[in-house]
Amino acid sequence: MSSQSFIAFVSPADSHNQLLIDRVHPQDWINPEPADCYDLVVIGAGTTGLVVAAGATGLGLGLKVALIEKQLMGGDCLNFGCVPSKALIRSSRVIGELQRANTLGIQVAPEAIAVDFAAVMERLRKVRAGMSVHDSAQRFQALGVDVFLGQACFCDRNTIQVGEATLKFRKAVIATGARATYPNIEGLEASGFLTNETVFSLSNCPRRLAVIGGGPIGCELAQAFQRLGSQVTLFQRRSQLLPKEDFEAAEVIQNQLRADGVQVCLSAEITRIERTASGKLITFRQEGRESVLEVDEILVGTGRSPNVQDLNLEAVGVDYDSVHGVKVNDYLQTTNPKIYAAGDVCSPWKFTHAADAAARIVIKNALFSPFGLGKSKVSDLIIPRVTFTDPEVAHVGLSETAARHQGIAIATITIPLDQVDRTVLDGETAGFIRIHHQPNSDKILGATIVAPHAGEMISEVTTAIANQLGMSALSSVIHPYPTQAEGIKKAADNYRRTLLTPMTKQLLKLLMIFSK
Repeated sequence: MSSQSFIAFVSPADSHNQLLIDRVHPQDWINPEPADCYDLVVIGAGTTGLVVAAGATGLGLGLKVALIEKQLMGGDCLNFGCVPSKALIRSSRVIGELQRANTLGIQVAPEAIAVDFAAVMERLRKVRAGMSVHDSAQRFQALGVDVFLGQACFCDRNTIQVGEATLKFRKAVIATGARATYPNIEGLEASGFLTNETVFSLSNCPRRLAVIGGGPIGCELAQAFQRLGSQVTLFQRRSQLLPKEDFEAAEVIQNQLRADGVQVCLSAEITRIERTASGKLITFRQEGRESVLEVDEILVGTGRSPNVQDLNLEAVGVDYDSVHGVKVNDYLQTTNPKIYAAGDVCSPWKFTHAADAAARIVIKNALFSPFGLGKSKVSDLIIPRVTFTDPEVAHVGLSETAARHQGIAIATITIPLDQVDRTVLDGETAGFIRIHHQPNSDKILGATIVAPHAGEMISEVTTAIANQLGMSALSSVIHPYPTQAEGIKKAADNYRRTLLTPMTKQLLKLLMIFSK
């Protein structure tokens, strides 16, 4: 992708986006004179690459580190992912609050709710530009990293070419991330469509929007655009939204989307799309019946593909494929032991926090393990995930579906939100807290939380799993009242009550009698 083509994604050309570009891909940037040899060369300046580069130089060991980025520093998270999407979602949540205000005794007429979509998007751009200082080329240069802007290409087992510069390295890290992909639907490309890389450049809210894909990105943006003024139709090929989640969690989100006004089409197969004078015509099959829908814009959120092209990985003996990306072992080493890979280019967990955790493993394994200081494994990571719909869906560890498929016995405790005082007070009772533990043990195996602040709440359970704290430990923690997180303590208390078997109760009664 040329410099001008990716900068076109960052539109309109206002002061906020200009500030963003000036920081994450300055047009007047001059690449430094390469060092004789780098201790570490990092390809890709998304979350993984930035953490590796900053971490390596911050060790105070005098390491020479180079960081290469062909597009925008900050990667997807800053430019096209977490940051802009959550800014958009924040605005849409205000609409959700207003629409529910009547249930709380606050009278808000629907016609009184006015969305200034242009202002929403300007705020998004302003917030993104402000946060970009942390990922800027200038900041990393000041940290002591040699920042090169351009396409990286391996030449041989210890050399990388960037433009006219040749960089020799002792160790290298591939952190080139992933890009949005689109399904092979007749007429889709010719009709034109949006992805997460282009949707945040919109200045006007589409009157009629089709979202293809019912995963986290599709559900988040379908709800946000519906609340901000679009009539959204969400197409999902499978029989449920959020297929990685258990059905009951997905069902809560499905019901909420429909309550918001989203037309949810499950088990739907889009057969063709064509552009018309008044919009884009989508032909799809559902339950054996063919239907047609006209929309103004189409947003595709059906998955991501690893960025492995143009790196000449064959020259350095690094195995990869176009679906799973770079092949790595449990220590994030590629098939070339001097080259590591981390983040979306090789991981099934395409989350910023997973990329950050993987980057820390790379720093340790690439720089310290050769001196016998031990290695860290990816398989030891406990990685939570969150879908930022309203309510949110957060999960960590083993799910009920995964346990069933793997033949693992689990015991489950579920606390509906209508049993948590704070969610009752807030009028936010759609959802639940569900914790799985080992039968006849308080060892926690996994959890799913569906609640307005599930993303904040899941960290308590993640901490417990990572530190091998059981349900009894959670039960002993004093939670402030009233909070939504108190539901976690309720679940743990329920576990404690299961320890009171009929025999135990009878024994306690006898002890009380004899103690009188």
